[in-house]
Amino acid sequence: MSYIDIVPIGNTKEPYLSFLRQTLPQVFKIETRIRPHLVDLSAVYDPNRNQYNSSALLFQLIQDPPPETLKILGVTELDLFIPIFTFLFGEAQLNGIGALVSTHRLHNKFYGIPDDEELLKIRLLKEAIHELGHTFGLIHCFNLRCVMNTSTYVEDIDQKSAHFCRSCEREIFRKGK
Repeated sequence: MSYIDIVPIGNTKEPYLSFLRQTLPQVFKIETRIRPHLVDLSAVYDPNRNQYNSSALLFQLIQDPPPETLKILGVTELDLFIPIFTFLFGEAQLNGIGALVSTHRLHNKFYGIPDDEELLKIRLLKEAIHELGHTFGLIHCFNLRCVMNTSTYVEDIDQKSAHFCRSCEREIFRKGK
């Protein structure tokens, strides 16, 4: 059996991990499991930015996966960046094994408004599906409602659905996951 491994990084809250573990199999038709994996956060931290380098973290995440691991989804509350962007909601390897999502900027409290746990979970799910979609070979979609549409701002995440458009769905399942 193959799995999508959900890997907590840092102080990720267990309810978020459980939520993804329950919902992702409905989307990808692949079993999920939560699997610990040690990463060296000090090696990816940039003190000048007070953020964590997403690409370096992703590289650590994909080292030595178990043979039954099909995909790895790292989930963190850390603030992520890559040098050319101020921040990222997530990152993934196109046609690769690894993806990473952060809840840091998905929380309403980050924007100075009252927190909404249900909205946070929906945003997290959309970003997890989006990043895993990249690992299955999908690129950004121009359909504004498709989960593969790009998200520069949290409002972009709120505007799109948690589903693939027909074209992206055909593509992901044509490749046989």
